[in-house]
Amino acid sequence: MNEAVQTYSFLANFAQTWGLLIFMFGFFLVLVYALKPSSRSTFDKAARSPLEED
Repeated sequence: MNEAVQTYSFLANFAQTWGLLIFMFGFFLVLVYALKPSSRSTFDKAARSPLEED
């Protein structure tokens, strides 16, 4: 039973630490992609698409 608690504690600590770092890295990548100037035309086209007639 004690080994199971140690395994859980290790996995929980690992997930909390590395999960946060991976999330922060992914968020940073999405932020860079969304704010880079070359993506502006793609986002403008996507914003206008619901208003266009078929």
